[in-house]
Amino acid sequence: MASEKKIVPMKGRAWKFGDNVPTDSIVPTAVVQGTMEVILPHVLADLKPEFPKGVKPGDIMVAGHHFGQSSGRGVASKAIIASGIVCIVAESFARTFLRNSYEVGLPLLECPGASELAKDGDIVYLDLVKGVARNETTGVTLQARPVEPFLLTMLEAGGIIPLVKKTGPDLGRGGA
Repeated sequence: MASEKKIVPMKGRAWKFGDNVPTDSIVPTAVVQGTMEVILPHVLADLKPEFPKGVKPGDIMVAGHHFGQSSGRGVASKAIIASGIVCIVAESFARTFLRNSYEVGLPLLECPGASELAKDGDIVYLDLVKGVARNETTGVTLQARPVEPFLLTMLEAGGIIPLVKKTGPDLGRGGA
């Protein structure tokens, strides 16, 4: 079971991606049924061959519009977490990817202008509660949409399954 964590601002090295990143590029079809050990060397390698070997724990992804589009491949969010990414900030996310990510405890921050926030290697600061995205390298600060309280609660629990185990099936709302 994932451990509970307090949602605090985070800072990490940026990996920049463009618009319309499909889940098929996050986890290619050839390895989608494999173990995480099999999947990790292929995560986003179609778009950035250096990503699988270069990504480090605590790194942050920066992207454009419709990140995670196409198939509803739930393993994509898990693979991003396993690679070491702690958050993705993007202009927008595909709905299924957004839902899958929060369910497994991957924070996402929607932010107008995110596609221009950083380039690879810049240091990015994110505050999910206040909705702040700042490039510490250049000083550029953007106002993002703060993450909704229920989603913060889900992230703090480590995802939907740990949250249900903690609160019960009514998710602590007091009944059906």
